[in-house]
Amino acid sequence: MTKVLVTDDEKNVVELIGFLLQKDGYDVVTAFDGKACLDKVQSEKPDLIILDIMMPIMDGYTVFTKLAENDETRKIPIIILTAKGQMKDMFAMSSNIAAYMDKPFDPMEIRSKVREILDSRKKK
Repeated sequence: MTKVLVTDDEKNVVELIGFLLQKDGYDVVTAFDGKACLDKVQSEKPDLIILDIMMPIMDGYTVFTKLAENDETRKIPIIILTAKGQMKDMFAMSSNIAAYMDKPFDPMEIRSKVREILDSRKKK
């Protein structure tokens, strides 16, 4: 089963995205801060990560940087989820950033974006 890691410090955001993706048949793993996200990436090996930027303990940009430094994790596609639209420029040159979604987000848009990214990876 395709596994998606949803990381956000807002519990209601994680629950909503998790519910929607489980409904679509994905195995959903959750984390509520950057350090927990990195731990889950190592233990769960997700196929896609939805990553908030502004989080406690370790922010999403630091998580992204650490993932990019590791050969095993640098190719995992990431959807950046943030209330800070200007953060997009920080990730502009990154090949594993599959999409940016501003908060508040459209739940149907996030579902379709996840499906699109994962379907395109299956075709490769």
